[in-house]
Amino acid sequence: MSLPQSQRPLYEVKAGLFKGLSHPLRIRMLELLADGDEHTVGYLQTSTGLEASHLSQHLSVLRRHRLVTSERRGSNVYYQLARPEVAELLGVARRLLAALVAEDGARADDVAELPSFGASS
Repeated sequence: MSLPQSQRPLYEVKAGLFKGLSHPLRIRMLELLADGDEHTVGYLQTSTGLEASHLSQHLSVLRRHRLVTSERRGSNVYYQLARPEVAELLGVARRLLAALVAEDGARADDVAELPSFGASS
């Protein structure tokens, strides 16, 4: 099955969205931002333990796929989710993860120990 040419750009944007979500540390960064507040690069670096260069690369991917926005104020750069739907998507993904591991009977305790995020976890 191939995509009609008119639909291809939409599916490319959608694939880009999932590419932005395709790394565990990017998902965690999004979870940290899901509280609805703006956070500095320093906060994200401390919270993830990433080196500045690696954090910058991940944030670049998230910006490119329009999952986060950034704003420089003085010497700080602040990040926030680009849309509230990103937090909703993270909440749905967390619930799906819990259901999948519950079916397997393994790692359910690990899901319960994941750090909370936003209002939807």
